[in-house]
Amino acid sequence: MLQKRKDSKNRLLKTGESQRKDGRYVYKYVDKFKKTRFVYSWKLVPSDKTPTGKREGLSLREKEMQILSDLADGIFMPKKITVSELYSRQIMQNQNVKPNTVRGRQYLLNIIKNDKLGSCTVDNVKLSDAKEWVIRQKEKGLSYKSIKNYKRSLSSAFNMAVQNDYIRKNSFSFNIKEVIEDNSKTKNALSIEEQRAFLNFVKEDRVYSKNYDEIVVFLETGLRASELCGLTLNDIDMDKRIVFVNHQLLKDSKEGYYISPPKTKSGFRNIYMTNKACTAFKNIIKTMDSRQEFEVQGYRDFLFLNGVGKPKTVADYDSMFRRISKKLSKTCGNKILNMITPHTLRHTFCTNMANAGMNPKSLQYIMGHSSVSMTLNYYSHTSYDFAKKEMERIMG
Repeated sequence: MLQKRKDSKNRLLKTGESQRKDGRYVYKYVDKFKKTRFVYSWKLVPSDKTPTGKREGLSLREKEMQILSDLADGIFMPKKITVSELYSRQIMQNQNVKPNTVRGRQYLLNIIKNDKLGSCTVDNVKLSDAKEWVIRQKEKGLSYKSIKNYKRSLSSAFNMAVQNDYIRKNSFSFNIKEVIEDNSKTKNALSIEEQRAFLNFVKEDRVYSKNYDEIVVFLETGLRASELCGLTLNDIDMDKRIVFVNHQLLKDSKEGYYISPPKTKSGFRNIYMTNKACTAFKNIIKTMDSRQEFEVQGYRDFLFLNGVGKPKTVADYDSMFRRISKKLSKTCGNKILNMITPHTLRHTFCTNMANAGMNPKSLQYIMGHSSVSMTLNYYSHTSYDFAKKEMERIMG
């Protein structure tokens, strides 16, 4: 008859358990790939005291319970993969992305590596750890929107870990508003009076009057800045009054100019020219340099060029709008007009169309929104005067 093993305290040890000469306990088991593995602990059961000078941790029996439960559920960690390793693995499996996305991913990876969460093994990350990570990013000065996007990326990585049976639960699947406040600034559309003041100022200004027509195009089409930058002669049909949106022009500090598909699949669309947009495009075409030779991936005859004859970029427009807004705010003292950006005009166009009663699905198409919920938000950006007129119209 085999003699059952006991530990130094004369307690019976279970199958697979043993105690080394230094007092540490060992549990030996076989994983689902038939590979022998070992786990260690200074305590056999939770009530045992950890020897002085040794690191606190789970008892051997607690670890055994986790292992047996994991084996029963098919949970298997190929190794003690860290959070930074998990995120690196996720982005390696999805390479078909735009250059801007690649840079954004690397930026987040650096944030993870430089935080104590990055070196934590995925199976040890609890809900409280994930929430504390969010709080730390807030304390470092990151915006609510950035943290929300980064948290979503980490949630996606942890979801991959769940799908691969590395862990049971996704520690990042919580509502970020439970942890930090959304202090994002509300995007304001320009009122009719503000639109008129802005356009009149640009039209009459000695410096910026040359930009009047392209600003009208922004306000009358709702185009994204990168989409407007990419417009060429081939992208407009003056007879049918159509703007064809099927690409955007971007510029990278390393790669230079490059053409990219629209932001989303819904970004492929045709936009009808309003009378004001049609007039603006005609003026722009009249002033185009017929000797333009600049080409990007087969695209040429760009409508909007900078001072050195190259296509304007989003950065060019951001800078231009800042200068115009600063100059205009000194004139009229309107704080909103001191913060106008290309996206402000896109926001204003969408709000104008919503207030005019355009069908949400039609407006979603024109804006190139991926979901109608994004478009519906603009239907709440109304005013008392407009709401009053609508009630008078409906109630008679």
